[in-house]
Amino acid sequence: MRRIVVVGASAAGLAAAETLRREGYDGMLTLIGAEPHPAYDRPPLSKRFLTGRWTSGQAALRPTADLDALDLDLRLGTAATGPAPVTRTVRPADGSAVSYDALVIATGVRPRRLPGKDAHVLRTHDDALTLRDRLGPGRRLVVVGAGFLGAEAAATAAELGTDVILLEPAPAPLAAVAGAEVGRVLSQAHLERGVRLRTGVMASEVTEAGVLLADGEVVEGDEVLVAIGSRPNTEWLAGSGLTVDDGVACDAYCQAAPGVYAAGDVARWYNPLFERSMRIEHRTNAAEQGMAAARNLLTAPHARKPFAPVPYFWSDQYGMKIQAYGCLRGHDEVVVVEGNLTERRFMAVYRTGDRLNGALAVGMPPRAVRQWRQAIAVRTAWRDAVPIRP
Repeated sequence: MRRIVVVGASAAGLAAAETLRREGYDGMLTLIGAEPHPAYDRPPLSKRFLTGRWTSGQAALRPTADLDALDLDLRLGTAATGPAPVTRTVRPADGSAVSYDALVIATGVRPRRLPGKDAHVLRTHDDALTLRDRLGPGRRLVVVGAGFLGAEAAATAAELGTDVILLEPAPAPLAAVAGAEVGRVLSQAHLERGVRLRTGVMASEVTEAGVLLADGEVVEGDEVLVAIGSRPNTEWLAGSGLTVDDGVACDAYCQAAPGVYAAGDVARWYNPLFERSMRIEHRTNAAEQGMAAARNLLTAPHARKPFAPVPYFWSDQYGMKIQAYGCLRGHDEVVVVEGNLTERRFMAVYRTGDRLNGALAVGMPPRAVRQWRQAIAVRTAWRDAVPIRP
């Protein structure tokens, strides 16, 4: 191959580029990124970076010397506007045309927004800097959405002395993913730290005064952070012939079309371990999938390996270390197998059908969590993982 183009210069794109070089590819390697900054770690944006304990340099995924060693044709601050698989070219926004022999799509996601006045979102380095300057004593922040991002940002803002109101349409934070019991544990943690958590409320619009709820009430705040999920960045693929269905549709090898692979938050691929298509928006998955896509791109078709991970995500809130493996959403049953919910030190496991499909730990040692990850990876039957109790 004369040239491989990677579109998306964050965790997945960088992992793909590094893997291509590590696996012996010595041709032209173009890495195109919409943001002007070299790749940086996004999870700290809602935690250490938002508090000011981390600087921009500490958030960088790689030092400059490591990036230079990859010998990249690096084009930052330039979004791609469209690939043409027939002619095998990508057009960056600067109007140029870049030909390729193979393409890796790693363009990630962007935040969903509410109608009305512009509000804060928290996806990029610049988003975090802007929000950080507006927090502190005497300020009120309204956070819309109590998922992991919204909950982490609320916890961080409260730590900085900000008056925080957290709005969530579900009965409890993360109830749809982790279950009502775990959601109640997280609710109590917010309330104990002075965050005013309001569940069962639907935000409809951002106004000059704050957030307008569906029932007509206005929740007032100096600043509003909207954390209601993301949309995959696939609009630039219109007319490419690629299948887009809540992400770039890929097979088990992360291939979207001949010579075209996808990785990270933008990729929807078939995970044979769980026997279904999924799209994962977590840092660990982005890096692992970037590596897998790059290896499969360079490998002969008969020697490729399916990308079949046990998804992993983690969160830090109020000193609680939350770790989860597998697929929790859509579970049929959740059982606490170790520890105690009241003490916020427990292990909960999740059943979907007749299989163990997920595990979530709060305040547990890594060793205890890893054994459940292995049980999920080998497709353990529920009856074997959690014996029937009298």
